Amino acid sequence: MNENSIYRRVYFVGGGGIGMAALERYFLSQGLDVAAYDRTPSELTARLEQEGVAMCYDDDPDAAVPDAFRDPADTLVVFTPAVPAGSAVMRFFATAGHRMIKRAEALGIVTRRSRALCFAGTHGKTTTSAMAAHVLHTCTVGCNAFLGGILRNCDSNLILAPESPWTVAEADEYDRSFHRLQPHIAVITATDPDHLDIYGTEEAYLESFAHFTELIRPGGALVAHTGLKLKPRLGADVSVFSYSRNEGDFHADRIRIADGTILFDFVHPGGRIADIELGVPVDINIENAVAALAACWLTGDLEPDAARRAMASFMGTERRFQFLLKQPRGGRVIIDDYAHHPDELRTSIASVRALYPNRHITVAFQPHLYTRTRDFATQFADALSAADAVVLTDIYPARELPIPGVTSDIIFRDVRTDDKTLIHKDNLVDWLKNRNFDILLACGAGDMSLLLPQVAAYYTDKPLNGAENAINS
Repeated sequence: MNENSIYRRVYFVGGGGIGMAALERYFLSQGLDVAAYDRTPSELTARLEQEGVAMCYDDDPDAAVPDAFRDPADTLVVFTPAVPAGSAVMRFFATAGHRMIKRAEALGIVTRRSRALCFAGTHGKTTTSAMAAHVLHTCTVGCNAFLGGILRNCDSNLILAPESPWTVAEADEYDRSFHRLQPHIAVITATDPDHLDIYGTEEAYLESFAHFTELIRPGGALVAHTGLKLKPRLGADVSVFSYSRNEGDFHADRIRIADGTILFDFVHPGGRIADIELGVPVDINIENAVAALAACWLTGDLEPDAARRAMASFMGTERRFQFLLKQPRGGRVIIDDYAHHPDELRTSIASVRALYPNRHITVAFQPHLYTRTRDFATQFADALSAADAVVLTDIYPARELPIPGVTSDIIFRDVRTDDKTLIHKDNLVDWLKNRNFDILLACGAGDMSLLLPQVAAYYTDKPLNGAENAINS
């Protein structure tokens, strides 16, 4: 890539994150040497090592930085804000004089060299960007894609098509990272306040999205969900379109939901594509599909038959409404979902309710971040109250230190569901093994998901005895 032509090596600080992994794989594909430090090994880091990334898990430069990566003249350093500023590896590179850029800036370099479809929003951006990438990948034109989750169709968060002019990227608002991008087509799915530890106020959060719209290239387009609290600031020759499930320049029509399938017609300014079938048939994906197809239609390269094939074959991304167990004939179901914002949680529960009416829904929720728990405790409790039973674990801290008085109890005490349990995460598996749940929806952006395969394996050959089934029939 032109901006980095002098560099032969790239070192990633915090290289175990899903967004960093896509860039590591991209630079490997460009023939560069790649090394990385991360605090904790994982399945993803193990796969990166197999693919050629020199990974280290010790925050000691002597161990973490190979000799070949110590020369500032030929090694670029990419870091994530999630790594503490006091990291010894970070201090080493800063002292040595390396050029150090954030992950978002590295992705911005890629978007400036191509025609980028950038998907932003409080929620929905991972699924919509993955859908768009799968659609374009299925079309003749292809695309490069940097996704925020593992696309199950290709078992990766990266799609490479060197000859394609299109790049699909998830535009993350955390730490204002999406301000580094340069979209040709920008999609904004939602602007519900989040990351108030960074922004402080809803007004500052909305201002950040307004600035993102300024970055759209001349001749490009903005596709925004109807009803957003957003005042775009667009440059010259940028078109604006609206979308939603039922209205807008792009929307769905003739929605048919029956026998576990969802079909609809995709309506666009030039007409419609009939009979789009969803490979992941949950209600929220109707709207997600409209957003993804809208961006693809604006490229001018959307092929109707390819769009139908892609949507029908789309398997989703890991941890986005992923079925871990689906027993036949009305048996037990386990669903893993990344929902970690109150609106996401509410939508996820509603989607399960629509998919499985008259069934008993248990929601297991692991709050993510002390600041988010503090700022949205009441909203989380209200969303969880839509479940028939709730089990709430301790907070997953991620990058944060504890805040006095902020625990899962400030959510738990306001949950109105009678059947509710507060439990330490380490006891969750045993609790679920002794619980005759019907539908289990596990939500959160932490590490609780790592426990769910044990639960799914335990119940695979154990039929539901009906004690909690069909609660309203």
